[in-house]
Amino acid sequence: MRGADNKDKPALYQRVVLKNASPYHYMKVCLVLEDESTRLSAVELKQFIITGLKSLYGEVGAALTFDLLKYDEDTLTAFLRVSSRGLVKLWSSLTLLGSYQNQACAFRVLQVSPFLLALTGNSRELQLD
Repeated sequence: MRGADNKDKPALYQRVVLKNASPYHYMKVCLVLEDESTRLSAVELKQFIITGLKSLYGEVGAALTFDLLKYDEDTLTAFLRVSSRGLVKLWSSLTLLGSYQNQACAFRVLQVSPFLLALTGNSRELQLD
């Protein structure tokens, strides 16, 4: 009898939309310096980013938590993890940083994703043999 009862009921569909389901966003950024021989350590890079946050957003911006997951000193490329709420603040402060130790610089945001695995490859750089 239970089978017959289920046939009489219409199918119930529920649409579920998740916005910012991921608590973190990951960014792949590259620092371009005017003097290409200048090298920064991971600590100096993180302090430079905190300084940019502080100059744009004050003490509240400097308190934004982000992690420097991986950093390559040769290419000045870094992987950053930031809470999804702080993504816009971090991104905007990186964009507006224009000088490091009296030389022109710029951050290039190469990739952004809520999934770290998505940053491991870039379809634009894919070479098929």
